[in-house]
Amino acid sequence: MYSNSRIIKKNIQVLYPELSYKLNGICFIVHNRIGRFSREKQYADELENEFKKEKIKYCREMRIYRDENFSGNIIDFIIDDRVILEIKAKSVLTKQDYYQAKRYLISLKKDLCLLVNFRDTFLKPKRVLNKV
Repeated sequence: MYSNSRIIKKNIQVLYPELSYKLNGICFIVHNRIGRFSREKQYADELENEFKKEKIKYCREMRIYRDENFSGNIIDFIIDDRVILEIKAKSVLTKQDYYQAKRYLISLKKDLCLLVNFRDTFLKPKRVLNKV
């Protein structure tokens, strides 16, 4: 070890740390319970059951409209009116998945989206932020 080496710690504030921790834990519980080869709807149903058990306020499958002629997108979950939870069940997350999460954040004026791909062998929730 070099005597001149040192670790520089930045003062980074994590958005909604307690809620994020709880949501990640629930996602791990669901992933462990039903595995990695189920459909998105099955994960959503299990997540909803866990949210009810934990008494977490949520809104499921909320539709975003741009105007009356556009059908819009459907957000999987909005948790406690603060965090968007977008779930996937696909082999690989793509840039489009991140862009979708970013669009949801901007449309709803939220700061944090948790993007979770349940198809992964080991669950790795991704945090997508609206602001830096």
